[in-house]
Amino acid sequence: VQLQASGGGLVQPGGSLRLSCVASGVTLDNYHIAWFRQAPGKEREGVACIGDTDASRYHSESVRGRFTISRDNVKKTVYLQMNSLKVEDTAVYYCAATPKYRDYQCTIASDFGSWGQGTQVTVSS
Repeated sequence: VQLQASGGGLVQPGGSLRLSCVASGVTLDNYHIAWFRQAPGKEREGVACIGDTDASRYHSESVRGRFTISRDNVKKTVYLQMNSLKVEDTAVYYCAATPKYRDYQCTIASDFGSWGQGTQVTVSS
């Protein structure tokens, strides 16, 4: 599966962004999708993930209540709505996919075999 992430940018603290991850070449509902982020000098962190049927969603403690993951299988797109952004949310954000028949944990990057190219999110005043 090929993934294309977009929607990053520069935003002030307290602002909002919506990231998009578009899949090509596949039926999106055959995959679980996750968003990870990586800040300079830090390990890649699982931020949110969503099951193939949208029945299960996970948001990490650091973003819970501020970020929301959702998916539109018809548009082959997964979204990450980010509200109340903080300086510490600054990172490159990646979307990743794993087939629905595989076990996975939302915070383990090696559980996801397909990755998008990343989109930079910078939160700064």
